[in-house]
Amino acid sequence: MRPLDQAKALVLFSGGQDSSIALGWALDRFEKVFTVGFDYGQRHAVELGARRSVRSKIKDDFPQWRERLGEDTMIDLEGLGRISETALTRSSEIFLAENGLPTTFVPGRNLIFFTFAAALAYRLECGYLVGGMCETDFSGYPDCRAKTLDALAESIRLGTETSMMIETPLMSVSKAGSWAMAEDLGGDAFVELVRIHSHTCYQGVRGTLHEWGYGCGECPACELRAKGWRDFVAGKAS
Repeated sequence: MRPLDQAKALVLFSGGQDSSIALGWALDRFEKVFTVGFDYGQRHAVELGARRSVRSKIKDDFPQWRERLGEDTMIDLEGLGRISETALTRSSEIFLAENGLPTTFVPGRNLIFFTFAAALAYRLECGYLVGGMCETDFSGYPDCRAKTLDALAESIRLGTETSMMIETPLMSVSKAGSWAMAEDLGGDAFVELVRIHSHTCYQGVRGTLHEWGYGCGECPACELRAKGWRDFVAGKAS
């Protein structure tokens, strides 16, 4: 079995709220943290710009994390977008399909992401993969469930002959809880970084800054983010 560095982590970093908080979580725990992003022709490609913004603000404003933040890698997965007829890769309506899943579901997306990430982590000798997936307040994606990712982690360990682990610190955390986690990790400054610089809106809209961040305010991702923010603010006031 190939030994990996248990002090190194690779974060699957989209530039969204959850992956930004997961990045902060990893920076708080590991000595060296790398990031990887995926361009799969997503409709909300503006989040790829948000990735750069979040990383830059971390380096500028969080000296305790600055030296821990390692290189970033962007992987071209355009082929996934070409074969996926979904509302995340096409300009089509977002609704709940007959199978009970939202039309934003991209089949196999997280399975592919983690497999590519594992290959990169193997080269970087990272003992951990970190993702912002959660099954609380989520959009119904089966590849975000703990059961799915536990099975995938075992496959990765078998397929690489390593002890590589998958960590999903937000798995059982509500959207309000994720804002609270951001506050615990980096105080008000990190909450503001996530609020202003991360991007979650499926429509890719960044024209208006709402109290909870940028977005169209109408898609399922914006609705979840806005509700989580309101619950977080209400919890602080009570």
